[in-house]
Amino acid sequence: MKKRKLGNQGLMVSELGLGCMGMSESYGNRDEQESIATIHRSLDLGVNFFDTADAYGLGHNEEFIGQAIRDRRDQVTLATKFGIVRGKDGSFLDINGSPEYVRSACEASLRRLGVEVIDLYYQHRVDPNTPIEETVGAMADLVREGKVRFLGLSEAAPQTVRRAHAIHPITALQNEYSLWSRDVEKEILPTCRELGIGLVAFSPLGRGFLTSQIKNLDDLPEDDLRLRLPRFQGENLQRNLELVQRIEAIAQEKACRPAQLALAWVLAQGDDIVPIPGTKRRTFLEENLGALEVELTAHDLQRINEVAPLGVAAGMRYPDTLMRMVNL
Repeated sequence: MKKRKLGNQGLMVSELGLGCMGMSESYGNRDEQESIATIHRSLDLGVNFFDTADAYGLGHNEEFIGQAIRDRRDQVTLATKFGIVRGKDGSFLDINGSPEYVRSACEASLRRLGVEVIDLYYQHRVDPNTPIEETVGAMADLVREGKVRFLGLSEAAPQTVRRAHAIHPITALQNEYSLWSRDVEKEILPTCRELGIGLVAFSPLGRGFLTSQIKNLDDLPEDDLRLRLPRFQGENLQRNLELVQRIEAIAQEKACRPAQLALAWVLAQGDDIVPIPGTKRRTFLEENLGALEVELTAHDLQRINEVAPLGVAAGMRYPDTLMRMVNL
């Protein structure tokens, strides 16, 4: 497994990471036994970069990941997030970036994870009511105290990233980035590169859509997050299926799976980008890792760009209420 550098502060991670949210919620029922096996298989295959958050499963995900890596902590680069406040019923309550909350959230995550230090600590969403300088200042205190190694932001606007980076070096910015979510290419990715910040690409498979396994909404469980996302609904779904068919055709020519082509494309966008596809099954983990063997020529990349240009996806990434929380 090759490594990639995130930021200029010394963080090196496997060139593919593992998104762990689906092990606790959003994509069907939990299967803890298979999820643990997937985490251990990831480590065996050289994947060392695991992504979680305190909001995932109302803390379950952090507890679960902590248990799964307990005897292999030295092999893991562990990333978690704070800032999205949820009720006991799972409902969204608030975004909180106040200094007091930053500290309490970090202490709670350390307890749930069962670790002494968090390798990469992100603000999950920017709090519009707290200056980013105050939030990052509190995060920087955690670094000085040895509770956190590196700092990150998620779904933050370029100007916010600049203000944050002026307070303490930001190592990574986490944003959705895939063949059907390329908005980061306009301003966010250039800003990261100017400042020496790595990009962690979540949902690099379009929340599973780019795998070509989802043909209609009947393929999804009743409580699946995707049932509420605009790109999976009505005419948007049909138009997006046409996009996947075009990607499938290129994948067939390359003798690889559509998911592998989609991941290989993200990897080819720069050595400062680390995709973190999520899965709770070893089969899909191993399929995703096959992307590392897919070599895309300049001609391949040109063809892919032609079938999946910037803005190609039909529908917004999130419903309006959630879209208002990104790029602040």
